[in-house]
Amino acid sequence: MDSLFHQNQTKSHPTKQVLIYSIPPLLKLICLTLIGLILAHPKTQLVPKATFKLLSKLVFALFLPCLIFVDLGETITLKNLIRWWFVPVNVILSTAIGAVLGFLVVKLCKPPPEYTRFTIIMTAFGNTGNLVLAIIGSICQSADNPFGPECQKSGTAYVSFAQWVSVLLVYTLVYHMMEPPSEYYEVVEDGNEIQEYVMTNDLSRPLLVDAEWPGIEDRETEHCKTPLIARVFSDSLEEGSCSGGVGPSSPKSLRCLAEPRVVQKIRIIAEKTPLSHALQPPILAILSAFVIGIIPPIKPVIYGDDAPLSVITDSLEILAAPMVPSVMLILGGMLAEGPNESRLGIRTTIGILVARLLVLPLVGIGVVWVADRLGFLIHGDQLYKLVLLLQYTTPSAILLGAVARLRGYAVKEATALLFWQHVFAMFSIGLYVIAYFNMLFSYV
Repeated sequence: MDSLFHQNQTKSHPTKQVLIYSIPPLLKLICLTLIGLILAHPKTQLVPKATFKLLSKLVFALFLPCLIFVDLGETITLKNLIRWWFVPVNVILSTAIGAVLGFLVVKLCKPPPEYTRFTIIMTAFGNTGNLVLAIIGSICQSADNPFGPECQKSGTAYVSFAQWVSVLLVYTLVYHMMEPPSEYYEVVEDGNEIQEYVMTNDLSRPLLVDAEWPGIEDRETEHCKTPLIARVFSDSLEEGSCSGGVGPSSPKSLRCLAEPRVVQKIRIIAEKTPLSHALQPPILAILSAFVIGIIPPIKPVIYGDDAPLSVITDSLEILAAPMVPSVMLILGGMLAEGPNESRLGIRTTIGILVARLLVLPLVGIGVVWVADRLGFLIHGDQLYKLVLLLQYTTPSAILLGAVARLRGYAVKEATALLFWQHVFAMFSIGLYVIAYFNMLFSYV
């Protein structure tokens, strides 16, 4: 395992130095989280929930896009675009391996049948965005960090480069996996909506609904709270799609006649997948950074100390500064609400915690080591490897709580599980980050 963990042949950091590099950044994040918890706790109410919701919107619409645009745009080049190919692939691998672990949790812990898909997706899909950015930002804050002066920009660029894959997974795989199971939920005839958990007041919604992707629930579609796939494959939508008021010689009718039945069903599901909703401020910032960063004539005009428009990037960099503390304060506010009651069961909850927070990071170490041995990783770039390892280490994405509410499926269970995952993740992430630093900067 030498090639993964050696920084160079002349320098190795003793254990004490590794602890100095790894523990203080994590303690800073925990302190910020505790401050958010105290401010939002129901017994103190120093800061109302509405303020935390507003802060989450600022993170989503302003702080995060500015951070991505400034750091990713300055770092990305056509060469780096090719060199970093394993970062988004690693997100897909971590999700696939997590899904396998989730399936094992289902087999071993036997959750209620209606929560089978929920158990798998909560084990599979981790927080590869805001939380990883916060960890990297905290590590890179110190001037004597082990990754050098470009730590912040490079780390943010690596994490942001994978965000588009995560968003695609949310609006495809996660969206459909969180579909309400038709056999366990009652469908209302007039609105075709699942009646499981309904709150109309914005302030009555749990903070986790707006903690990572505010406004997602406001983007409800016609079928977002219905068992769409189950209905399509039981032919309930197929007839309406292919024979609903179209002439026998119309292009739509001819296409339906030419397509096999399975292709028709897949096309119906694809047409009703709200993929267009993925174009949100962070994704637009990523796309803008890509376009500007990889075009040589444009990049020097915007990025760099001598750039004619450097005042713009300097201003955006100032706006991006509150990103990390804001994310951790919001997390503390979410934890202050406490866990909801859950019908998932203690055994399944513990199974997901163990699989997601303890087993998956061990598998991730093996995956990153194999990728390095095969020459897929950037040689000598320890920060690159750390980001890949962190993608296996974080708890389930807070965004899953918002998707659960959007789909009207397992909302209370998602709230409770995310609470317990983030509580125990304070310890598991700390242990694994120390282990990662030891592996990356010591001879093994």
